[in-house]
Formats: sequence, C-alpha cells, structure tokens
Amino acid sequence: MLKVGLTGGIGAGKSEVSRLLVECGAVLIDADRIAREVVAPGTPGLAAVVEAFGEDVLAPDGSLDRPRLGSIVFADPDKLAALNSIVHPLVGARSRELETAAPDDAVVVHDVPLLAENGLAPLYDVVIVVDASPATQLDRLVRLRGMTEEDARARMAAQASREKRLDVADIVIHNDVPLEELKQRVRDVWEELVRRARRSQE
Repeated sequence: MLKVGLTGGIGAGKSEVSRLLVECGAVLIDADRIAREVVAPGTPGLAAVVEAFGEDVLAPDGSLDRPRLGSIVFADPDKLAALNSIVHPLVGARSRELETAAPDDAVVVHDVPLLAENGLAPLYDVVIVVDASPATQLDRLVRLRGMTEEDARARMAAQASREKRLDVADIVIHNDVPLEELKQRVRDVWEELVRRARRSQE
C-alpha cells in the first residue's frame, strides 16, 4: 500500500485533483467528508460541538449549521483550535478504519486540507500539494462558491501559507491551468504513484 497525503489551499482545486485520481484508480479517504460524517445529527461529535459553541450552531433541522460555525471559528484562532480538538481525533480514527480496509496493493489518497498546518506530512509515503496563485484561489471562492471577498480572504488567511504547504510537498500539481492540462498532469502523477507503489511491494 502506498499512502499519499493530498493537500492544497482552499480554492486551489484539490477536490478536482482527488476526483481525477479516483478515476485513475486511487482509493480516496476524504477528511472533509469524514469531518461532516462525525458531526452528523445524533453523533457524539455533534453533541461535543454544541456543548462547546452553543445551540446557535444548529440549523432548524438539528444538523450543524456549517456556515454559521465557520463564521465563528475562522475569525478566532482559539475557537478554531477548540473545534479542531473535537473533530480531528474523530476524523483520524475513521480514516484509519478506511485505510485498513483497502487492498494491500492500493494507492490510498488521503485528502487532508490541514496537512501542512497540523504537521501530518510524516504520516504519508508521498505528499502531493495542489498549488494555485492567491489570485486564482480568491477568484474561485468568490465566483464559484459565492463567498464574499472578505470571507474568502479570512478562510485563506486561516490556512498555512503557500510557502509552508510547498515545503512539505514531494509532488506539486500546479492548478492555474485549463482542465485538460490538469487532467494530463494528474495522469502523469498517477503513473509515478503506481511505480512507487510497486517498488514498495518488492
């Protein structure tokens, strides 16, 4: 098994890269998706978040109001740290379960937004960073996700710097490019990952 950590700044296009890697044959473990699962209605995770942040972070249907919670934690590093201390251990435990279930010869891609921030690079055989210029990130967040420019800049500022992410990269996928060019780059990276996986089996 080859364990790959995939990360990138918000709006860099990491989700698109992870989707393309799955098309190539990767087993994807998506930390964001798991983070949503562990705070779904009825879970101990959601109960812990409500205890820490109050009933105001619940939507009328009892689910987590993610935009509301985001507006609270991304403006306050202490509150963000408190949220992470609840969610990250739950995500880590579920990720390990999914990894254990993957085939021995799999290329397992862990999509981890906060890989650089949390010093997780040593956990992986290979770290891939999806990189885009801050201008590209900002444009995508405002134009495609409907964020205000102020909110988009706050989300970007809450993450590791571009330099810190690139420092932990074994492979960089530049994503200031058209989709067809990105697809070819991902295919090239996939071939490299398969080669490394085979070598690890020898």
